[in-house]
Amino acid sequence: MTHRRKPALVIDLDTCVGCHACTIACKGWHAREPATTLGDRDSHGAAPEGAFLTRVHCYEIEPDTGPAQIIHFPRVCQHCEDPPCVPVCPTGASRLRPDGVVAIDDARCLGCGLCAWACPYGARELDPVAGVMRKCTLCLDLPQDPSRPEDDRLPACVRACPTGARHAGDLGDPESALSRLVAERGGFDLLPELGTRPAGRYLPPRPKDAAPAVPPLSPIAPGQGVRGWLDRLTGGR
Repeated sequence: MTHRRKPALVIDLDTCVGCHACTIACKGWHAREPATTLGDRDSHGAAPEGAFLTRVHCYEIEPDTGPAQIIHFPRVCQHCEDPPCVPVCPTGASRLRPDGVVAIDDARCLGCGLCAWACPYGARELDPVAGVMRKCTLCLDLPQDPSRPEDDRLPACVRACPTGARHAGDLGDPESALSRLVAERGGFDLLPELGTRPAGRYLPPRPKDAAPAVPPLSPIAPGQGVRGWLDRLTGGR
């Protein structure tokens, strides 16, 4: 049985710890190729700006039962099957490739920002140096070395994640490991009511047990703790 390939990124909100390793790895990987380097301006100055293809936001949620939870929410391009960023581009620089990846042709991009305005996922950013729009391409726009192991040809953010919160593969194949993972964990897409048919999926956080009771701290004996350490360091002065 044949199927239409659907490359996708699946993010597990239960295991993402918000370390931003994905953001850094993405930036470094794209810097290997001059044509895809993500520019920065005044990096260490008073008004730094730069282009990042993935960002991680942190939210505190209060469930109906149990303790509050911190959710780390990575934001990245969803590679929609009906991407609203494509038809608004006045030059045709924004396009949906045959392989299912939404991409930008730098040579035709004006940096007008209309695609960023149209994207409901906030996945496009203006490169302040090149003056063109940038977005995630699942690393499929960079050379893939067939001599390397298959798992070493995954997107940079997937390989860098220390908790295994990111997964990449083919969601068009219902028998793929990625499709099975989404089915088992109840993966969901973002803003399905908009009709963009995003390829990406998020795995929901698992319910957390009630916070364990924390016993009260014992009184600090004289000469102990930070104050005792300072007294010994300074000779009691």
